Amino acid sequence: MQSKHVNLQRANKFKITDTNLTVPIEFVLLGFSDIPQLHWFLFGIFLFIYMTILLGNGLIILITRVEPTLQTPMYFFISNFSFLEICYVSVTLPRMLMDLFTLKGNISFLACATQMCLFLILGATECFLLAVMSYDRYVAICNPLLYPVVMSSKVCTQLVIGSWVIGVPIQVGQTYQILSLPFCESNQINHFFCDIPPLLKLACGNIFVNELVVFIFAVLIVTIPFMLILASYSRIISTILKLPSNTGRTKAFSTCSSHLIVVFLFYGSASITYLKPKSNKYEGTDKLLSLFYTILTPMVNPLIYSLRNKDVTGALKKLFTRLLAF
Repeated sequence: MQSKHVNLQRANKFKITDTNLTVPIEFVLLGFSDIPQLHWFLFGIFLFIYMTILLGNGLIILITRVEPTLQTPMYFFISNFSFLEICYVSVTLPRMLMDLFTLKGNISFLACATQMCLFLILGATECFLLAVMSYDRYVAICNPLLYPVVMSSKVCTQLVIGSWVIGVPIQVGQTYQILSLPFCESNQINHFFCDIPPLLKLACGNIFVNELVVFIFAVLIVTIPFMLILASYSRIISTILKLPSNTGRTKAFSTCSSHLIVVFLFYGSASITYLKPKSNKYEGTDKLLSLFYTILTPMVNPLIYSLRNKDVTGALKKLFTRLLAF
């Protein structure tokens, strides 16, 4: 109750710029304040998840660097994807853990803008990198003889850099246009981090153009890479089904299924969040969907790519054997 009272007091911190329009000095992330009796339980769960994400993805980065058999384009992309997942989850989870620990959700305007911008940039990078990984599998399975030439180390590096850079100007622009809106009612964000949908709900006036711009960018950044992934895998599946050997088909399906699981987990929840119409009815559902693409995907990524992959499990066994030998 005390925490809620503090939040309500601080919710009135606005800087008046016009007769009716105000700019918030700080926002209040409500997070999971509607279930305060579970805040220590949630803190423990999310702390465990964060440590699991760091350890699991860190292990994948390590073994793809030290194991010679994993020095291939596919594992180069997986390593970069694991690094991306660590950055992606570190933008939101530490802040959420701090809010659960202190029972305060106050976040400055600049910190909120920075968090949202980084989150959007890393989310766009994930979309593009997943598309690049599907292209890698397409070349490996559909054009195996050309694979060493097409996916040279130079090309792989360029594809990764492009995935990281291409979304930066778009997402910086998106952050600016969202946080330039007038907020004339409340600065309480009913979410556990600064994101576009909950911030749009606080904006006043006619924001149709802003919502349209968000929708167009979401289509460009989410839908187009997803369609490219589907096109790649339609060709991949067609090629796999034509393989004469059952062993070859099983191995190819096993390699691709890991990537597809991550794709559908991430794209499914993210698409619903950013492409559905704005509504106040399903705010609890929005938080749950956000947990899927901000926390669940980074957590299951190392499990999917290790437990379902004999090369990775073999490399892990070698690594642990070396460590135990010292």
